Amino acid sequence: MVHLYDGGGVTASGPALLVRKSLFDKVSLSGSYYVDMVSNASIDVVTTASPFRENRTEYGLGLDYAYRDALINFSLTSSKEPDYQADGVSLDVSQEVYGGMTTLTLGFSRGNDHVGKKGDLGFFEHAKHWRYRFGATQILTPRWLASLNFEAVSDDGFLGSPYRVARVFGAAVPERNPRTRSSRSVKLASVAEVMPRTALQGSYRYFYDTWDIKAHTLEGGASRYVGESFLIDAYLRYYKQSRALFYSDDAPNETTYISRNRQLSAFHSTAAGAKVTYVYKQVPGKYEIKGHLNYEFIQFKFGEFTDLRTGKPYTHNAHVLQLMATGTF
Repeated sequence: MVHLYDGGGVTASGPALLVRKSLFDKVSLSGSYYVDMVSNASIDVVTTASPFRENRTEYGLGLDYAYRDALINFSLTSSKEPDYQADGVSLDVSQEVYGGMTTLTLGFSRGNDHVGKKGDLGFFEHAKHWRYRFGATQILTPRWLASLNFEAVSDDGFLGSPYRVARVFGAAVPERNPRTRSSRSVKLASVAEVMPRTALQGSYRYFYDTWDIKAHTLEGGASRYVGESFLIDAYLRYYKQSRALFYSDDAPNETTYISRNRQLSAFHSTAAGAKVTYVYKQVPGKYEIKGHLNYEFIQFKFGEFTDLRTGKPYTHNAHVLQLMATGTF
């Protein structure tokens, strides 16, 4: 895969590779390689720092094991950039019950981050992350299924950026975030085949955390087979969140915690995307070659984050492009 993100002064692009090998019809091994080449001149950078370029490289290893009606997945990931290293481990189990009509999933992830600051050899911080998830998928009719998923996240350590600054009475001060954060989210999704070779899907997700952020995500889409070789997907997504308790665009007084991170402000985004999948060649039981083209347009509008260059609420658009080829043999 080759991916490209361009929006808000940030450009990220690079290649990704995934190789998966099945063994003995019960075991599957996978390895992945992912690169982000980032050119950053975001609103934070151009108003309080200097544009920069850096690379982030991620490696992943995975093991899937099928036992009767259960599937066990174990994975390791490690990513590294000049001033940040993140390592993670995940374990997920899914179990089919009631004759395959219901699938239950249970998962756990643990992450460990090492945070540095370029140009400051004395700055070194840690952050740890725990994720617990549970879900259920139910086949309601031969053409309709629904799922309900719950996730709990706990973070501890340095949860901000050593480069970002806040404002107090118009003066720049270092950002100070709480060192702990817990969040919960629940997602309800459904997909149904409404006519031959055509399906509709929709989902709603609610999120809240101990920083007083509450967020809603609503998404809907459709999929349609065209001929024997094309599958076309299209979707719309709307996201809205409230601000963190300690967020302030320009604080009127000094407080224990203070942040001007726009991602912690009140904002909403709207996204529209489309995906085209083309089956280049298919020989059942031998091999299959597919090409994928994904494009997404996202519009961000920040209600409480001011662009210091204009004095107006900040907005920006983003474009996401993915070109991918898959081969199974």
